[in-house]
Amino acid sequence: MIKNLEPSECIKILKQNYIGHLAYIFQNRPFVIPITYFYDQKSKTIIGYSSEGHKTKALRILNAVSIEVAEIESINNWQSVLAHGQYEELKGSHAKALLHSFSEGIKDIIRQKEEKNPECISEFSSKIYDEEIPVVFCIQIDEITGKQRKYINN
Repeated sequence: MIKNLEPSECIKILKQNYIGHLAYIFQNRPFVIPITYFYDQKSKTIIGYSSEGHKTKALRILNAVSIEVAEIESINNWQSVLAHGQYEELKGSHAKALLHSFSEGIKDIIRQKEEKNPECISEFSSKIYDEEIPVVFCIQIDEITGKQRKYINN
């Protein structure tokens, strides 16, 4: 049976995960890419970071985005959340503080879900910056929806 998730159930899924798929439009074409993210409960936003590139150039032009996060056990047992929002780049000390929250938050999720103890950001994100300063961003969520399928075998 497929059912709609309540907003609180959607937020719970966002909070319990750190890998999602970011969707955006560039030159009238849709793009979907995997990202590492952290849901910040205080600000009710999604925090991420990136290098300068295609995604950041596109999002500076059109900041409307969606992020999809799924927990899939099987074809008959899954949950999926779709959050629509606005991309916003952050600068200075605020960006640095949120990048720290991002790193610590993801470490906590990994400790709880995967029973691993990552020490640094390179253990859960492919982005490694030598001298380049990362682009820290948040997604202000405008709307969130979710679906769930649970097959109960009687």
